[in-house]
Amino acid sequence: MEIEGKDFINTPPMKTVRFGGSVVDTLAKFKKGDTSDYELLKHQLADPDIKDAQIINWLQEFRNCVTLLSKDHEQLIYVVLRLPWLGRNLAVVEEYLAFLGNLVSAQTVYLRACLKMVVSNFTPKRVIISEGGVDISDSDDDDEDLPKTFDQCHQALQLISRYVPSTSQFLMPILTENFPFVQKSSRILECYVHNLLRLVVYVPTLRRDVLELIISRMLKLDVSAPRGEIEETEENASQQEMQEEGLFDMDEDVCSAKSSPEGTSAMVHPVAERLDTLMAVLLAFIKDVCHVNGVLNGERTKDLYKDLVCVFDTLILPTHASCHVQYSLFYLCSFRVALAEAFLEHLWKLLQSPSHSAVLRQAAAGYMGSFLARAKFLPIATLRACLDLLVPWLHLYIDSQDSGSRAYCDISLHGPFYNTCQAVFYTLIFKHRSLLEGNMKKGLAYLQSLNLERIVMCQLNPLKVCLPAVTNMFAAITRKYQLVFCYTIIERNNRQALPVVRSSVGGDCVSTNTNPLDSFFPFDPYLLKRSGKLIEPIYQVWEEPGDTEVDHDATKRVRQVSDADEDDFLRGETPETKGAVGMTPGSYESHLRSPRSVGSPPIAFLHRPF
Repeated sequence: MEIEGKDFINTPPMKTVRFGGSVVDTLAKFKKGDTSDYELLKHQLADPDIKDAQIINWLQEFRNCVTLLSKDHEQLIYVVLRLPWLGRNLAVVEEYLAFLGNLVSAQTVYLRACLKMVVSNFTPKRVIISEGGVDISDSDDDDEDLPKTFDQCHQALQLISRYVPSTSQFLMPILTENFPFVQKSSRILECYVHNLLRLVVYVPTLRRDVLELIISRMLKLDVSAPRGEIEETEENASQQEMQEEGLFDMDEDVCSAKSSPEGTSAMVHPVAERLDTLMAVLLAFIKDVCHVNGVLNGERTKDLYKDLVCVFDTLILPTHASCHVQYSLFYLCSFRVALAEAFLEHLWKLLQSPSHSAVLRQAAAGYMGSFLARAKFLPIATLRACLDLLVPWLHLYIDSQDSGSRAYCDISLHGPFYNTCQAVFYTLIFKHRSLLEGNMKKGLAYLQSLNLERIVMCQLNPLKVCLPAVTNMFAAITRKYQLVFCYTIIERNNRQALPVVRSSVGGDCVSTNTNPLDSFFPFDPYLLKRSGKLIEPIYQVWEEPGDTEVDHDATKRVRQVSDADEDDFLRGETPETKGAVGMTPGSYESHLRSPRSVGSPPIAFLHRPF
């Protein structure tokens, strides 16, 4: 923001009552070893009751001798930087901004100190309240001047950036150091993240680094609040609220208050509440960046997508058991089909590239399957195009293994294959109706062309490794349409123990009592309330197929979900684990080469312009 309407450099100092000599005289005495006036000056500047006129007077004198303020006067400058200028009248703010501009121009040694001062004001000041001899520290949440204070902070940063073009190089470490602990209140975290995102609007070179910083902190919150824990906390709170409403159902005011949006929007789980607040800020930022006057801007959207995908690769993809942060990309991809297709292409390249670790490839498969299943905004053409990549890749993998010595069920050898199988099964469970709608004959012909029976019947035996709920539902759907009959294999697998992990050097199987395919579905139902309002319209919820019978005798491991409120047939079936996704020591398919297994997929839609 420009500071206009005043000639700061040529404005004479204001007259005011004070002790000691001028700043110039004080600095001269200090240089000769006389520190009395110097200490008096520091004392007067640190006065908590200092008046506006005094601040203006001092600042004008400092500006007139800014070239004298060398590194020797560091303590004095730090006192000046702590002057309470924010929230004061316009004259004080303007004078202080002018001082900052002069200081960083003449003495760049103080650039970092000036930036730290501004960034330290990105959160509400703490207020200490003493109750019964105990100090209670809290943030000043009710400060109506916060918006104006934040405006002035950004005004200062813009001013400093104009005087020192290299400001952005010094900012990022300061922003990282000042980021509040994730245990702080939602209000403090919200203010800081809001100001960081506001900063990148006028310092765009920092946007990717700032997004990485914010998302890294959000992931810490996300993984520390397991899905089951959030659900249990919210359910218990809901039951308690219903009981309380029953007690006070004669009080209309109480009932109406509890049913209001304000009364139901907050999460009861404290970590989920903080995460919900930050997700709402991040999603609002994504929408504001991509839309100009309500119209989607292609170039701005494309640039933001690139930044978020880089953060996704660095932080989100390798993080196991995050439930919500990944929805930032899900939400962005909903703006335009080309964005969703670009994201799917990116995941596909990760999945089928032997140069990436097995862990990341398995995670990419999980993201791809979950995205295809849950994104309501994907057209059928995109869905089929992705299946036309995934399924042939599975067949090629089977071709490469059938005649080899490793053609047996082993998650440590074939992790990416099993995760890709599960991704395909999961996608078909959710989207088989869409593939059959319109023209049942053509839809069935397409599903038959995928030759799913060969995948199910192969020696690698994916049905033994995939999650039981996925296996069960896939078996029911494919039996209905006479695509594959899975139950013979399921019964045989169930009669055996679950030893699907072999020693990598051969030998006997090692029995396990948990499903070794440690996988998760990144786009499982979104639990956060406020930010979830933006996700709900674009999200495909699970709809129980009433006309598909599930053979429970053949798959006793699967618990049927009968509660009408249950959103996902996987509820309770995904194992609770603490390790990384599909932690496998390696993959033995690096020799696999084909036009569809290496390089860009030959699909025209994947290169559709934004």
